[in-house]
Amino acid sequence: MYIPKHFLVEDQTTIYDFIDRNSFGIIVSAENNTPTASHLPFLLNRNEGCLYSHFARPNSQWIDIVGQEVLIIFPGPHTYISSSWYESTLPVPTWNYVAVHVYGYIEIIEDQKEVISTLEKLVAKYERKSSSYKFDETNQTFIEGLSKGIVAFKLSITRMEGKWKLSQNHSEERRKRVVDNLEQLQSEDALSIAKLMKNNLNESV
Repeated sequence: MYIPKHFLVEDQTTIYDFIDRNSFGIIVSAENNTPTASHLPFLLNRNEGCLYSHFARPNSQWIDIVGQEVLIIFPGPHTYISSSWYESTLPVPTWNYVAVHVYGYIEIIEDQKEVISTLEKLVAKYERKSSSYKFDETNQTFIEGLSKGIVAFKLSITRMEGKWKLSQNHSEERRKRVVDNLEQLQSEDALSIAKLMKNNLNESV
């Protein structure tokens, strides 16, 4: 990922926190020399430096994925930035966004108990605390059957890239103008970027 120095984020905790909040990622690999991607939920294990997920077994992406370096893209909020919001119309419009790229190598999980354990942790992460759905003995037979239709895997992280493009290459006054205009848009992405820009401005004071 192209990352000018203004936008580079290297702090591991910041990147891990982002992955936890934006954990529905895009895994990209090569299949028969063709780029292939799947959209999957991921579970981060910070202590291991690993990501866990699974493919549907009919999804052929998993078949020859072992041994190649794999990319997982975690997109965050993004929004258009109009140059009309600046004090001058000379600069061009742009797009502000936050994203993380994770690289690593895949290990297929063969042990059925570990497969089910991974599924349990994924469900626990995404189910609301008030939800009545749980992995227990009442649906164990169904879960064991369902688990045979997936291919669970672990990705060992070798490197991560964080890009927080939040107008850091512009003046403080210009960035405040951008924040003011984003807050008027009322879209979820625009408000998220405005909040991140505000935090960034406060940290630079």
